[in-house]
Amino acid sequence: MQRRINLWSNIDWLAVTIYLVLVFLGWVNIYAAVYNEEHHSIFDVTQRYGKQLIWISAAIVIAFLVFIIDINFYSYFAYLVYGVMIFLLLAVLIFGLEVHGARSWFQIGNIRIQPSEFAKIATALALARYLSTFNVQLNTFKTYLRVAAIILVPAFLILLQNDTGSALVYFAFIMVLYREGISASVLLLGFFVIVLFILALILEKLIIISLSIGVVFIIFWILNRKFKNVALGFGILMASSAILYGLNEFLVLGLSYYYIMLSALGFSALVYIILSIRYKVRSVILLLVFLLGSIIFTFSVDYVFNNFLEEHQQKRINVVLGLESDPYGVEYNVNQSKIAIGSGGFSGKGFLRGTQTKFDFVPEQSTDFIFCTIGEEWGFVGTFFVLGLFIFFLYRLIGIAERQRSSFSRIYGYGVVSVLFFHIAINIGMTIGLVPVIGIPLPFFSYGGSSLWGFTIMLFIFLRLDASRLEMLG
Repeated sequence: MQRRINLWSNIDWLAVTIYLVLVFLGWVNIYAAVYNEEHHSIFDVTQRYGKQLIWISAAIVIAFLVFIIDINFYSYFAYLVYGVMIFLLLAVLIFGLEVHGARSWFQIGNIRIQPSEFAKIATALALARYLSTFNVQLNTFKTYLRVAAIILVPAFLILLQNDTGSALVYFAFIMVLYREGISASVLLLGFFVIVLFILALILEKLIIISLSIGVVFIIFWILNRKFKNVALGFGILMASSAILYGLNEFLVLGLSYYYIMLSALGFSALVYIILSIRYKVRSVILLLVFLLGSIIFTFSVDYVFNNFLEEHQQKRINVVLGLESDPYGVEYNVNQSKIAIGSGGFSGKGFLRGTQTKFDFVPEQSTDFIFCTIGEEWGFVGTFFVLGLFIFFLYRLIGIAERQRSSFSRIYGYGVVSVLFFHIAINIGMTIGLVPVIGIPLPFFSYGGSSLWGFTIMLFIFLRLDASRLEMLG
């Protein structure tokens, strides 16, 4: 009994309070988003707001059950939980229910369960278990492979369900790896790949190759700090390009600029490799491999974009990048959402007075686009308050993670923060047109039992670990 009294006294009640406030605000805004005058009672279980109350009540019970489980369960059985979730992700591909083109749901009576919402918890637990294992060195190739497998296997299975948004959430775990000391070069490489992908859709390939060469020369100078080595490499490349260009013009060969540049680059690379071996210049081969990979990636973007993404996904990306306009198609949701948020002004139109919301101009206004209801009815003040509350909540969770004495608890805590941050940033970003619409819920606000229960379990496992932090070491 004494242990239980200490357990409840050690719970972070501020985090619990913020959770309850967010859930309550979400429930109220779901009511506003789908308000029906014929069913005006917020407790009417025939409507979404009434059903959400049932999910909320169940979530509170689940939170209690999660909290009373022994802390050793979460670390000892982390791999088992992960394995069960992988099995469910496979099973849903065969036996699942298809909703909006994604086969991501199990139908159990009148209840739909989405395994991908719970797979994030299992992935966070498995990642924490592995990285907290004695003698695991993060910055080794073997560790990178195992970490990548833990994160990417569920992401790949979810991608097979045609639920790209949920699959992308798993890349949020890179924040966990950053906290645990992953090499900054790995993060920079990931950032470079993202930028290169975007540029490959916008700019000519010749320009991108030139920019990549410039980046390589800058990195080369940073690594060697010798201007003469950079100048020599640049001079060889320019001379090779000039000679090949001159031959092309003089002999009227009709070679494309791509061929001339790539040929000059290949010849220059061969010459400089020979010189670097003779004069012991560092990092040349590594940087040339990096440049070759960048060029191959640049030319593969179009193929991947056109053959691996669905047509509506392509259009959403093109719209965000300004390459395409489709106001009555894929842009419609975002345009209506921005109109709703903008019409709220400073203080909003008032509770249940949102015209964009009331007349169903915004599709999915109680799920993916719930934030536009806040903007329309509560204005800048309301959105600032909600966003501020989310930021404070994340800040609080980071503080809780940093005070852990167990590496397992700390790593898991950062997994929770990473997933929540990704959902919040992307969901709000897509409602105001900053990122493509990928269909992920706003934590504790969007309608749905699976997402609410998933976020609740994830959070309260962390709070349970924190409440017993003085008992956990290692």
